[in-house]
Amino acid sequence: MPEVIELERVGSVAVVTLNRPESLNALNQELREAMLLALEEVRLDDSVRVVVLTGAGRGFCSGADLSGMRNSDEALTQTDRLDEYGWVGRQALAVFGLDKPTIAAVNGVAVGAGMSLALACDIRIGGPTTRFKTVFLERSLSPDAGMTYFLTRILGYAKAAELIFTNRSLDSKEAMALGLLNKAAEEEGGALSEAIEVAEQIAKWPPMAVRASKRVLQHNLEVVLSEALLYEKAGLRLASLATNDRRESLESFQERRPPTFTGT
Repeated sequence: MPEVIELERVGSVAVVTLNRPESLNALNQELREAMLLALEEVRLDDSVRVVVLTGAGRGFCSGADLSGMRNSDEALTQTDRLDEYGWVGRQALAVFGLDKPTIAAVNGVAVGAGMSLALACDIRIGGPTTRFKTVFLERSLSPDAGMTYFLTRILGYAKAAELIFTNRSLDSKEAMALGLLNKAAEEEGGALSEAIEVAEQIAKWPPMAVRASKRVLQHNLEVVLSEALLYEKAGLRLASLATNDRRESLESFQERRPPTFTGT
């Protein structure tokens, strides 16, 4: 894995760290591509049950690296021109489409596409230095990387509109009050340890059932009740494919002992 990404395993938890601390982990081409490779690696690894995304140093992610932006369309390759989603779209799809729980340990600033990256995760955990800012209008841009999709669903239309239109910063206290953060560690540097703790709580459950649950939750964001009920039924069938875990859940309950799930 390239040096701009660190991939560490803590038991069944994979910690993916954006590693450009000198730029507050700004997303240049190398980092963007390395992150997609890391996410694909953990997606295919059955030993990984939960993924934590964080940033090295003082920030989570300061958004797109403007110093590396192309000055002219002449530099675009044919592949670039045919990419209807662009890197911002592929980032959103890779994180949101990962059918394992994802937790953003927001250990500092998360702005622009970096804020969108945190929003694409299922759970967000911050700390004393956490700061969110949409920042797009400040750059004379409209939001991308999925921000308009994720932020409206997390906070509702009116609050999302306010944050985008005013471009004001949110500290961890307000982010918690709004529901943008699930938890906020009190001590400096505590976001990652808190995120790993939550990840370990999730990782102890049957992985097939967890992955099926995430698929159902995401699908049912967009459908009417009748279709949601059908997809819940389909999710039950997916979860039940892990016959050993299903048996273990019943036997451990009957024997009054903690279960041990293998994903089989």
